Amino acid sequence: MRYEGAELFDRMITETLSNVDSTFSERAGNGRMYGERRVSRERSVGNYRADRLETVPGGNGFYEVAADVFGMKTGIVNVYFIGKRGSSKWVLVDAGLPGSMRTILRAARRRFGLNAAPEAILLTHGHFDHVGVVKELADLWKAPVYAHPMELPYLTGLSSYPPPDATVGGGVMSWMAGLYPKGPIDLGGRVHPLPADGSVPELPDWKWIATPGHSPGHVSFYRPSDRVLIAGDAFVTIKAESLAANLSLAPCVSPPPAYFTPDWFAARESIAKLAALEPEVAATGHGIPLQGETMRSALASLSAEFDWRGRPARGRYRDAAAVTSEAGVVRLPPRSAWEEAVLLGGFVAAGFVAGYLLPQDRK
Repeated sequence: MRYEGAELFDRMITETLSNVDSTFSERAGNGRMYGERRVSRERSVGNYRADRLETVPGGNGFYEVAADVFGMKTGIVNVYFIGKRGSSKWVLVDAGLPGSMRTILRAARRRFGLNAAPEAILLTHGHFDHVGVVKELADLWKAPVYAHPMELPYLTGLSSYPPPDATVGGGVMSWMAGLYPKGPIDLGGRVHPLPADGSVPELPDWKWIATPGHSPGHVSFYRPSDRVLIAGDAFVTIKAESLAANLSLAPCVSPPPAYFTPDWFAARESIAKLAALEPEVAATGHGIPLQGETMRSALASLSAEFDWRGRPARGRYRDAAAVTSEAGVVRLPPRSAWEEAVLLGGFVAAGFVAGYLLPQDRK
């Protein structure tokens, strides 16, 4: 059950997150704009030291992930385009935040041509920051959408997601979690289950891997030929709960965003499964793509130490996962008094953050 008045914040929250990049860069010291985030070989953050120079546009621009795989940052979340430049055979992975349609369309036309339309839209999962404009894009492009069967209740209007837990992870992004949209969207006949054999529609060189935990039907996409992994939010390459980390893109191999993860037991198994692949490149829903042995080592360490580094010390879902089925949420663990207090504080935090980040009239 949502708190009274929370729905009034939905638009504010999504607009705030969509404007994180442009507003932060505009307000950087002495009017200096950041155009790119560069992570040098010498820079060390947490348990991850970059193997190579990473260059990722700070605004809404492309960055190369691997052969025929391009990423684009939309606010705090990434979307991915798979296909050769100029080709009519390509797919989109995830669909960004609400309000990002024009940005995604512009990027697709620039990469694939003026009449660019994908063969399919693939979803790692259906959280609001990954499906923000999927309905509009699918309708415009007349493109099928594919997701795991366990994700379909949240994409066909049947069920809301388990409520986020604002008490875990720390940071502004967690504190505001109670205000994020968690209700379902309804794609109707546009959405289809991914093939049961692990194949990926329109991408014969790829396979999908079930990586639940962050959401009931979360999946990752993997190309075995060069070990390229699009992990979604099964793990991420920033501390997703921190607003500062979302702005700086300081790299670290981290667990899935804690506030929206209702099954830590499944999340642990999913990270172990992905670590066992020993990917060469890891592109995630939040953060920058990382590659090489140092990334693999950090991912293996996170897997081995998940119970004390990954699973939160407290929280609604720490010791009891949300129970879900192909019809949606079945049963939830009880909410604590501490969670009630943090949710109330989240409304206050949201007001301050929105006041700083939302566009302001200029005379």
